[in-house]
Amino acid sequence: MSFRLFDDRATRLFIVLAAFFCVNTVLAEFIGVKIFALEDTLGIAPMEWNLFGQTGSLSFTAGTLLWPIVFVFTDVINEFYGKRGVRMISWVAVALILYGFVFAFAAIHLAPAGWWVGAAQDQGVPDYQKAFAAVFGQGLWTIAGSVVAFLLGQLIDVSVFHRIRRATGEKHVWLRATGSTAVSQLIDSFVVLYIAFVLGPQQWPTSLFLAVSSVNYAYKMAAAIAMIPLIYLIRRGITAYLGAERAAQLRHDAAH
Repeated sequence: MSFRLFDDRATRLFIVLAAFFCVNTVLAEFIGVKIFALEDTLGIAPMEWNLFGQTGSLSFTAGTLLWPIVFVFTDVINEFYGKRGVRMISWVAVALILYGFVFAFAAIHLAPAGWWVGAAQDQGVPDYQKAFAAVFGQGLWTIAGSVVAFLLGQLIDVSVFHRIRRATGEKHVWLRATGSTAVSQLIDSFVVLYIAFVLGPQQWPTSLFLAVSSVNYAYKMAAAIAMIPLIYLIRRGITAYLGAERAAQLRHDAAH
């Protein structure tokens, strides 16, 4: 029996999941240039940490708002479409990130209109061109670190996810989702900062690198644990959309 490709619900679902995964990944990279204070955002007293002889408050990149969503969609796609699905969307996401940065740098180097440079003076931005360049002109070390760490983390995540799956079967969805994130984000959290700020021009001391990486990893793990109910909710929604038999077949195929 023949059917049109996009009449297949599993195909349509993969396109939606992949698109949402990629847009969240690209957005996380671009908004990540902003560092926000978690305590001030929540209106609570500063929670000073002290690690490896370093102290600080809970400050994170704005990209951390979206990375937990990326982790959830990685696990959902892993669950229903397997290693090939995750690896494909990961490479596509990396290509889109690089594509976005190429055009961001191109936009920075376009000659600005004279009236536009001072257009936001009333908003406290005396030079729009310099502000635009500062926001979108992330350093090459930062870009390299984030891309390498993301791709490495994704490849490790998919491998650990399926190792746990082979050991537990269809049981303990939370364990393979959280376990794979725990390993992949341990690598991701340390690699991105090592490339961007230790190998890069800022040359952080080892103590600062270890301290900031550890705090970032702790945040990501807390977010991953908090998102466990969402994984079950999305899983239930997908099963309802595809039908129990089709969903079970996809999960079986993804595991082999």
